Amino acid sequence: MASAISHAVAAVGISACFYDSRVPKTVWLLGTICAVLPDIDVIGFRFGVRYGDFLGHRGFTHSIAFAVLLATALLFSLFPRGVPGLSRFALWSYFLLSTVSHGALDAMTDGGLGVAFLSPFDNHRYFFPWTPIRVSPIGISRFFSARGLLVLQSEFVWIWIPTIVLMVLATLVRKSVAKEPNKSA
Repeated sequence: MASAISHAVAAVGISACFYDSRVPKTVWLLGTICAVLPDIDVIGFRFGVRYGDFLGHRGFTHSIAFAVLLATALLFSLFPRGVPGLSRFALWSYFLLSTVSHGALDAMTDGGLGVAFLSPFDNHRYFFPWTPIRVSPIGISRFFSARGLLVLQSEFVWIWIPTIVLMVLATLVRKSVAKEPNKSA
């Protein structure tokens, strides 16, 4: 897996594509939680759930179906009328993309069993053909080690820098659109 820190960084980058100053900060916080939440499946290890099981690590909680369910649940339970500055569809899309980003980043790591993107319909685990991100160790004590430092260096190059570029581009596009004269007048 990519580290929880870098999953959160990815959500911040995604939020830049949807940013509007009228959107409550809780929306951006929830998107960040969506990006980290799929790793809740590691709790299963304590209860005998095996890595490759449906509810195992990188299983159902890393799937597209889980992302759809989570985004839909958040939209209807917390924001049934939407929020100022974002349409309901844009809000749902933000939560969806933040959650899907988790599995996408994990599928670019160089370890583990892959990601069950198609669960619950297919529990096969997939990697992307290109896996430049070093896999993060599971567990806080293992993360704070020499290996954890190598993971962060890898994530800085392959997640943080692209996220910064995405944020800059999204900001430039937003400013460019704001400067365009109203053509309908």
